[in-house]
Amino acid sequence: MTTAGATTGRAVLRQAIGGQRKQVLLGVLLAVGHQGGEALVPVVIGVVLDRAVADSSALTLVGWLAVLAVVFLVLSNSYRFGARAAERASVRAAHEIRLALSRRVLHPRGGAETGALAGELASVGVSDARRVGRVNAVLPFGVAGLSGLVVSAVVLLRMSVPLGLLVLLGTPPLLFLAHLIGKPLEKRSAVEQERAAHASGVAADLVSGLRVLKGIGAEPTAVARYRDTSQNSLFATIRAARAQAWHNGALLALSGIFIAVVALVGGSLAASGDITIGDLVAAVGLAQFLQTPFLIFSNVNAQLAQGRASAARVAAVLNAPLAVPEGDGALPAPSTGRVELSAVSHGKLRGLDLTAEPGELLGVVTTDPAAATDLLDCLGRFADPKHGTVRIDAVDLSTVDPLEARATVLVAAHDADLFEGTLEENVRGGMAAVPDGVLAAAAADEVAGTLPEGTATAVTERGHSLSGGQRQRVALARALAADAPVLVLHDPTTAVDTVTEARIAEGLAQLRRGRTTIVVTTSPALLAATDRVVLLENGQVAAEGSHAGLVRERAGYRATVLS
Repeated sequence: MTTAGATTGRAVLRQAIGGQRKQVLLGVLLAVGHQGGEALVPVVIGVVLDRAVADSSALTLVGWLAVLAVVFLVLSNSYRFGARAAERASVRAAHEIRLALSRRVLHPRGGAETGALAGELASVGVSDARRVGRVNAVLPFGVAGLSGLVVSAVVLLRMSVPLGLLVLLGTPPLLFLAHLIGKPLEKRSAVEQERAAHASGVAADLVSGLRVLKGIGAEPTAVARYRDTSQNSLFATIRAARAQAWHNGALLALSGIFIAVVALVGGSLAASGDITIGDLVAAVGLAQFLQTPFLIFSNVNAQLAQGRASAARVAAVLNAPLAVPEGDGALPAPSTGRVELSAVSHGKLRGLDLTAEPGELLGVVTTDPAAATDLLDCLGRFADPKHGTVRIDAVDLSTVDPLEARATVLVAAHDADLFEGTLEENVRGGMAAVPDGVLAAAAADEVAGTLPEGTATAVTERGHSLSGGQRQRVALARALAADAPVLVLHDPTTAVDTVTEARIAEGLAQLRRGRTTIVVTTSPALLAATDRVVLLENGQVAAEGSHAGLVRERAGYRATVLS
């Protein structure tokens, strides 16, 4: 499944089915065997009545009962293994969709996350992927239901042409009406999934920021926001449930009327002597059997409606425009680490000119937090500036492949997450061992010292088993362990005490000596350890110098870093 380009909802459905065609075809064949067997049961019973009972032949009766037993054996095993193949196709298709979504969301050129909450993307990857996959679970039985109708029609044609034609000519209009009835369900299912995903995203955001909300006393506002979002989701779910109930009820009523007509015509033919008693029993049995295919059609139609709506949501994520274009340029190896921004305008940045010399420890203070985020996006090539140029070693960063750019310029965001695993695994990433001095420089050795098994202690998902300050130190150690030619840190010590912060500032300066480091922060301890500090106001350089000098000379700087 493609991860970018003009993918449509129908293409997603086709790929989900075509990618599992072997299992789907196996499910179809076995499900057809099941429905064919179900249709033959009343026929065999009718034959028993006409031949065995009427002839009073015990041997004939035993023979046809044996045939009936074989039919039951075939149809039961066909259903068992057909359902298994269909479910396997469903699960595998959903898994393939989740992989495609994961590749798109994690694509180096980004863009899938723009305008979407993390919980919304997770909902598409879980709920919508499952609904698209479910199409494979019901499709074989939809084909089987159609085959059951065909078998019934053929048998009824052999008994009576009017009965057979009634089934053959009456089925297509019913299927078309089922398609029309499913349209409102499809639309409401799309709204239901969209609002449920938004509610999930809001909930995830509130839970992740729970400590902050409690700290500023914003719980009532957060609860009110989630209540409104949840109510909207509930309303959409109820509307979708009503649409599905109306859809199922309408199809059940239509199929009931159709079956009643078949039974009435069969009874009239038997009363007039046009068919035998055995044929009448078979006809009534087939009329009752016809309810099963129509119930299957009802379920298949509902699942298809929901699958189409979910496939459209999957396609929307896969089609999200990439944030940055490809690049065929190359950075020098090894990199000297010279960083130069020339007339960069992006977001809150306004014609910014900024240079970090090779091996310099540069502090950047912004009076607007949004400007700091925009600066990090440009340095990490998560976005290319609308105007101006970002250069690394005189090479325009917008011409370099994002993966290569980030191998040279590592941007460690303020809200970096940890992963499930040991503390050591979180720090070393894919390296064989943690480099010497990294834990001490980030004061993460103190964190390890407080844990029961030291660096071998297991860390839960997103590092929730650690405190905020401990998570920050481990995340900083991970960034330092990468040993990138250019390291950009964003507020790496906001959750640690002043003594630890001073130790980190000293360790950072020592460990990164000779390599370019840019620290975007308002921490006096970190800024005091830098070689130079740049103050950004209104997206431009307003002043630069030493931390002590700027504290003395710039009131705006004092207000920003000492407040």
